[in-house]
Amino acid sequence: MPLPTRPLRKLGFLTIGLFDGDDPRPGHESTLRIIELGERLGFDSAWVRHRHLQYGISSPVAVLAAASQRTTRIELGTAVTPLAWENPLRLAEDLATVDILSGGRLNAGISVGPPFHFDQIKDALYPGTADLQDFGYERVSRLLSFVRGEPATDFSGTEGFEVFSDRVQPHSPGLGSRLWYGGGSLRSARWAGEHGMNLLTSSVVKAEDSVDFAEIQLSHVRAFRAEHPDGERARVSQGLVVIPTDSATPEQRVRYEEYAAKRLPRTAEPQGPGRLLFAPDLVGSSAEIAGRLYAHAAFREIDEVAFALPFTFEHEDYVQILTDIATKLGPELGWSPTEQPGDAALHAAG
Repeated sequence: MPLPTRPLRKLGFLTIGLFDGDDPRPGHESTLRIIELGERLGFDSAWVRHRHLQYGISSPVAVLAAASQRTTRIELGTAVTPLAWENPLRLAEDLATVDILSGGRLNAGISVGPPFHFDQIKDALYPGTADLQDFGYERVSRLLSFVRGEPATDFSGTEGFEVFSDRVQPHSPGLGSRLWYGGGSLRSARWAGEHGMNLLTSSVVKAEDSVDFAEIQLSHVRAFRAEHPDGERARVSQGLVVIPTDSATPEQRVRYEEYAAKRLPRTAEPQGPGRLLFAPDLVGSSAEIAGRLYAHAAFREIDEVAFALPFTFEHEDYVQILTDIATKLGPELGWSPTEQPGDAALHAAG
C-alpha cells in the first residue's frame, strides 16, 4: 500500500445541516450538537455548507456564531459561501465579528460564479441591477481587502459624537490568513495561490485535461502551491465523502452502501456542460478507507482534510460516522486528536 508523504495533521468534517421546513429548529440544533461532539472527539475543525432557498444552512455565519459560544477549541468554517449572494463589505463585517466572538477560530471558505438558477432568483436578489453584477474574482478581491484591513472609504474621524473608521470594524488581524477558496479548476487554483489564500478541494472538479479524478485534483494542488508565496507549505484541505462502518449496525451498513451506490454513476464520466467530475464516496472499514486514501494521488500531498458527511442521514448516523472517523480512521492516517482542556494536567497528575 503506498504511503502518504506526511501524516495527517488536521482532521475536520463538513455538514450540510439539513432541517424540516415546517419545524427548522431541531435540524439547526442537531448541527450545533454535531459540532460540539466534534470538539469532544478532538477534531481540529468543523465546517458547514452554505445553501440558499433549500433546507440546509442558509446563514452559516449565524450558525457558527452560535457554535462559537458552545465550543472553546475547534475551528469553525464555511465550505463554501457563494459570493454571488453576498455584499463583500457586509460579509467582511460579519466574518470578523464571528472570528472575534470565537477567539480567532473562523475559517471562511468562499467561491465565485453566478448563483444557481440565477434567472429565477435574480429579481429577488438584485432587483434592477442583476445585469450589472460581477460574479468573478474581483468580488473575492474586495472581500480580501476588507478582511485584511485595507481602507473601505476615504473618510474617518469624528463627526459630532460618532467616531468613524476607514476600514471594516471589528478588524480581526488573523482572519486574513484563514480565508479559503473553494476551487475546482486549474484557473481557480492558480488564482487562489497568487492571492495568498488557502485552497479547499472537494469531491467535485472540472474535467479539463483528464478524466481521472485524483490526477485532476493533484494538478490543482500543485498549480496552487506553484503560485502561492508559501510554496509547498501553502495550506490545502481535501474534502471527500467518507463513511466508515467500523461501529455501524448491519442496518446502517446497508443504508450507507445503498447511498453510495445511487451516487456512483455520476463518477463514471464528466457531467453536464461544465464537465463536472465527482469522486466516489468511500464506504467501508477505516482500514479499507485509509488504503483507498493512501492510493489517492492528491491525498498523498496534503495533510489536512474536512471529510464531508453524507447529505441525508440521521443524527445518530452522524454520531457513529464521526466517532469512527476520530477514533479509527484518523489514527489510521497518522492523526492524533487534539487534547481537550485539562487533559495535559490530568496526564501530568497521573
